[in-house]
Amino acid sequence: MQERSLGVDPETMRRIGYHTVDMLVNRMTAQKDLNSGVHTSPQALARLLEDPPEQGQDFEAIVSELEKDVLPAFLSCDHPNFFAFIPGSSTWPGALADLIASALNVHATSWLEAPGPTQIELVVLDWFKSWISYPSSASGVLVSGGSAANMTALACAREALLGVMTDKAVVYVSDQAHSSMARAARILGFHPDQVRVLPTDEYFRLRPDALEEAMASDVGAGRRPLFVAASGGSTNTGAVDPLPRIAEVCRDHGVWFHVDAAYGGFATLTARGRELMSGIELADSVTLDPHKWLYQPFECGCLLVREGLHLRRAFEIVPDYLADSEATQDEVNFCDLGVQLTRGWRALKVWMSLKYFGVDAFRQAVETSMELAAACQRRIEESDELELMAPATLGVVCFRRCVPDADEETIERVNASLTEGLLASGVGMVSSTRLRGRYALRMCILNYSSTEADVTSVLEWLENATPTDAAAAPKSVATFDRNPSILKTSAAEAGVQTATAREVPLFQSLSDTELAAALVGARETRIGEGDVVLRRWDYGRDFYVVIEGTLRVHVDEELVRELEPGDFFGELAALDWGAGYGYPRLATVVAQSAARLLVFPPERLRELVSKLPDLERQVRAASSQRLRKT
Repeated sequence: MQERSLGVDPETMRRIGYHTVDMLVNRMTAQKDLNSGVHTSPQALARLLEDPPEQGQDFEAIVSELEKDVLPAFLSCDHPNFFAFIPGSSTWPGALADLIASALNVHATSWLEAPGPTQIELVVLDWFKSWISYPSSASGVLVSGGSAANMTALACAREALLGVMTDKAVVYVSDQAHSSMARAARILGFHPDQVRVLPTDEYFRLRPDALEEAMASDVGAGRRPLFVAASGGSTNTGAVDPLPRIAEVCRDHGVWFHVDAAYGGFATLTARGRELMSGIELADSVTLDPHKWLYQPFECGCLLVREGLHLRRAFEIVPDYLADSEATQDEVNFCDLGVQLTRGWRALKVWMSLKYFGVDAFRQAVETSMELAAACQRRIEESDELELMAPATLGVVCFRRCVPDADEETIERVNASLTEGLLASGVGMVSSTRLRGRYALRMCILNYSSTEADVTSVLEWLENATPTDAAAAPKSVATFDRNPSILKTSAAEAGVQTATAREVPLFQSLSDTELAAALVGARETRIGEGDVVLRRWDYGRDFYVVIEGTLRVHVDEELVRELEPGDFFGELAALDWGAGYGYPRLATVVAQSAARLLVFPPERLRELVSKLPDLERQVRAASSQRLRKT
């Protein structure tokens, strides 16, 4: 049989190209069904599991199979009523730009290989720098998204300020920081005691006073404060940290100041957004995501670094086989400014979209999103059925359905049921989150095609729908077992018997079998009157249950509570924030009398709360209440 070439003749290229574009336009302009692809099971897609054909197939038939079996099975995150997570709402010129970049297979890695595409990326980066008031000497690189940008920033900071990695370096994030910061720290080798997760204020913003105190504690312990990640629009609530004050704290301590503005950075196009983002220009580095509020197709992220030479010094490596492409003084090789050597031409879609629509069109889309979020908040505050959990910041609003006289567990079950019911109805989609342990519904308004009527229709459905008990039980706290402690004695070996632990309220709902299993891996410790069990800002992850004696809990000089037999403490630091990282100690605990404590290592507590719902509820309720006080 004659071998089939991988080339395609010009006429066929046009025919199948027109066919593909027609298919896309038809799908994009047709009435969208928000939930058609939801909960498609692996069994339903099993028909796609097949070996590749030995002989080629008709292109139109392949597209037909794609339309029939694959494209219906994904969530339409560009639907005007999609308000979950952070929606994706791209532009057609951007999509066509991706087609051009892919069809021409542009390798945007070095000036030698792609001077034109490299210049376009430099132009786009200059636009971004001007929008956040960065100096022209700043440098940057386009990456896959915010996660890659945050990791690149942390790596750059480490190389700029430390060089060789040291166990003394400390990274600071708030409890509202994006999970990519935890992933970045783990990938780059930061141990659990090298990431400080700090509490936020009543508006879910990083507290500069907590940051300053934590740094002072670390300096006193011989550690090296290295990197602070502030939020320029958190994913959870849209909160913007007090950037000018955080910049001042970082400057005083010689710490790298990073702003993760992946979601909110392009709000600086508007007057309201510039005011909210005041201080972003002071950052040593900034993460932006054009595929969020600049409406570009996935993937398109960006890192900007104020002192541009830091990027090159952190990443430039020129092996012999790349010597021919080494950049001269006036040239830029983007492979020298980040992790990727092989990289596509991401800048083209940004450049073409902005050239086609003009900056003002994007400015108006961002402004409309913020106006709709403000209207959403007003609608919630006027409702007898809905409760505002966090005010509208940028385009995010957090709220939930009221359940009179109900406990948190019931409220969570009802609202989880409403979330599922809303999606099943096809009216819209919102996602859920937790705000200091309390379950909340979260609306992110970003799509440029969403209207006030779309927002209202979702709120009205949530107000009027009848909740069911069909929702799953509350999700367990995620567990990570990265650095398990090796204990020489168990609780039973140390003299804590099941009968003694049975008197502790935390364990009273457990069966004898569950209680015996819970005590495995725990140990007993005795402390004297006046002994400091925990000191604020210290690192430690153990969880404590008081068996005998009394203790006092202080935040700074203020007595916040007294602990008696049966009480527990240390759960805030023991529970995992992400990737094995967690809070430092947020209070000081001192023995008022001689005391006997039952001690659980953090991985053991996380295992218990994942398996024992009643114990999880008690720990979660306590952590939520105590976090608000600290």
